[in-house]
Amino acid sequence: MSRIAHSRLLTVVSVLALAFILAACGSSSGGGDQGGGGGEQVSGEIVIEGSSTVQPITQAAAELFAEENPEARIEVGGAGTSDGFEAFCQGDTQISDASRPIDVAEEVPVCEENGVEFIEIPVAFDGISVVVNKQNDWATDVTSEELKTMWEPAAEGKITRWSQVRSDWPDRELSLYGPGTESGTYEFFNEFIVGNEEEVNRSDYEASEDDNVLVQGVSGDENALGYFGYSYYVNNRDTLKLLSLDGVKPTEDSIRSGEYLLSRPLFIYVSTDALKNNKAVEPFVDFYVSEQNLDRLVEAAKYVTLTSSLEQESRAQYEDRTTGTVFNAEGEPKGGDLEAALKQAQ
Repeated sequence: MSRIAHSRLLTVVSVLALAFILAACGSSSGGGDQGGGGGEQVSGEIVIEGSSTVQPITQAAAELFAEENPEARIEVGGAGTSDGFEAFCQGDTQISDASRPIDVAEEVPVCEENGVEFIEIPVAFDGISVVVNKQNDWATDVTSEELKTMWEPAAEGKITRWSQVRSDWPDRELSLYGPGTESGTYEFFNEFIVGNEEEVNRSDYEASEDDNVLVQGVSGDENALGYFGYSYYVNNRDTLKLLSLDGVKPTEDSIRSGEYLLSRPLFIYVSTDALKNNKAVEPFVDFYVSEQNLDRLVEAAKYVTLTSSLEQESRAQYEDRTTGTVFNAEGEPKGGDLEAALKQAQ
């Protein structure tokens, strides 16, 4: 079995395990009689596109929802956050998965031009994980400055050996693997690690919008270093080695607290027009973000659940139909942290 197939199999196993847990607990859609639990079956089509990082959570939600509602057809893509927002703001999708907030300067105006009003719903935390091949016996940690040395545009064609990054690392080829330019993970990493205004890094690396491809690349290359969402490390820890970043490893606690430098919230964006006019969307989102289901979905996908108070504020954002983004043009929560910004918006 290929490594890609193995990774996808793990996702399916997680979904099946979650389905068993939810069935044992008597869980339904979390939205009254809609979506199962003895109520009317939901039918219709939902198209979801966006982040490959968020995709495992949304895919788990879609498959479990479809078990209760076989007439509901939910398509979940993972083309990348930017491509997802492009389709969403054109009105081509009903829900957009995102590993970063919507861009206030570039993407929000497109939504406005096309009359696409949206609700922004945080669903989980992620910690972008820096990994090497399991056979790598020299690297156990890396600093943010060393990552910048590897990934900044000035490194292209020049920083090609491990020894150029740290003198006591071996004089071996440095092979880099990372997300493509349409990925929210790419953008987040460049903002916090590379820090250049153009928000681009070197181009001479193995790029893919499919995190499973990156996992396969690092797993098969002893000289590799790559980065992607925490879930993809957890599901492939038998072939990957996780590095500490500035002395901190990504764990549930360090990601949730923000102690880990590359911690970030993950989102779904829901079209208000779709909530009103697509009879499948509201019961599906009810199911997804319900108190009964959200944590289980996140845990099944191997991401980090929100704090209970932040989850309550996130759910209220949806239930109150609060539209727009709580982030400013710099991508920071307006008026403080994310929880405070959500409270302020409602």
